[in-house]
Amino acid sequence: MNTPRTLLINARIFTNGGLQNMQMLFDENEILKIAPKIESDENTTVVDAGGMAVLPGLVDTHVHLREPGFEAKETIATGSRAAAAGGFTTIFAMPNLRPCPSSVQTMNPYLEKIKTDAIVRVIPFGTITDDEAGKTPTDYHALKELGIRWFSDDGVGVASGDVMQAAMKAAVKEDVLFSCHTEDMNYRAPGASVHEGPYAKAHGWIGITSACETAQLARDLEYAREIPVRYHADHLSAKESVQAIRDAKADGVDCSAEVTAHHLLLEDKDVENAMGKMNPPVREHADRMALIEGLEDGTIDFIANDHAPHTMEEKSRSMDKAPFGIVALETAFGLLYTEFVDRQKRWSLGQLLDWMAKKPAIRFGLERTGELKEGYRPDFFIADLDANIAIDPDSFESMGKNTPFAGWNSRVQVRQTWVNGTPVWTRKDTCEYGR
Repeated sequence: MNTPRTLLINARIFTNGGLQNMQMLFDENEILKIAPKIESDENTTVVDAGGMAVLPGLVDTHVHLREPGFEAKETIATGSRAAAAGGFTTIFAMPNLRPCPSSVQTMNPYLEKIKTDAIVRVIPFGTITDDEAGKTPTDYHALKELGIRWFSDDGVGVASGDVMQAAMKAAVKEDVLFSCHTEDMNYRAPGASVHEGPYAKAHGWIGITSACETAQLARDLEYAREIPVRYHADHLSAKESVQAIRDAKADGVDCSAEVTAHHLLLEDKDVENAMGKMNPPVREHADRMALIEGLEDGTIDFIANDHAPHTMEEKSRSMDKAPFGIVALETAFGLLYTEFVDRQKRWSLGQLLDWMAKKPAIRFGLERTGELKEGYRPDFFIADLDANIAIDPDSFESMGKNTPFAGWNSRVQVRQTWVNGTPVWTRKDTCEYGR
């Protein structure tokens, strides 16, 4: 029996470093051929891409889906739809949930829920310590038997140096990766909400110093100089953190780092209210430029966006009482493309796709992912790169509408997203291509 195949025509496919007028033949398992002209047969469904750009499915290694435990903010179903609407075909779900996925008993039902509800590829993190309590390293071996090879205590970090060293040694034995939110609460006062500086002082807001992030990062990297753990630093925000990663890489540490779209686009002076409150906070101009330059010179490895939905009631509270976080899945690619590729001409489309698809896939060990090449997964999205739209939170697939980017212009409109050779999401005002 012949496997059904799909032939994508009238497409500008991003392959071999650029957009090319090509056709692409694929089935549910792999891309079979990319060429200027491909013959079809009776077993092939022809899909017309309408002259749109066809880009490799994006990979985000830092997403909060909130389920189980916080379904008023987001669910696996709505979060995965938001991912598809933003061009993401693979996302990693952070484990600060209730219950935390710290054991086989809690991970198994979580995996089943993902299997039934997610429309994109969702890969869950396990926790570095049991229930993110910071006391006992998780049984990495047991979770690895379930296919979990990535661990994080995102949202709290690991306060105890002794526990972190023990966890790192156990991680080395199991060859798993740590994705670390570093935050030393000794540097954060109650009610702190934004970067500590003149802007915060002028508004009467309690600030958060860069040392709150960098001190624990420096500690972890010092341990990693002696313990050969695979270490990834989450959402860098400070120039001192960029330098710490740069120095560690020069010393041969197996480390990597990510930066979010909002830390590349915003500074503390752009924060108007709790919609711009995130953790770590956006900081000063020198920090933002250090992040941009660190990404460009390879110190920072890729972009991951810390999608963090909250209810509007929560985000309507005062600055000191509102929760940290913004939604990002549906805006990150479009805003970065608009600012750095289209407006500034500082980056190429290829660079942005490397940072949002290829490089996270490589670092997190995903095979056949992050590029459009023969033999790779048929994960991609169809997009108009010449659009002119305003960010509208009311149109989001995510339950979260908490964004500081409402009204910002985007040159990108995602029209359709495919996972495993199947269209999983189509923009409501777009005819489904070829179907």
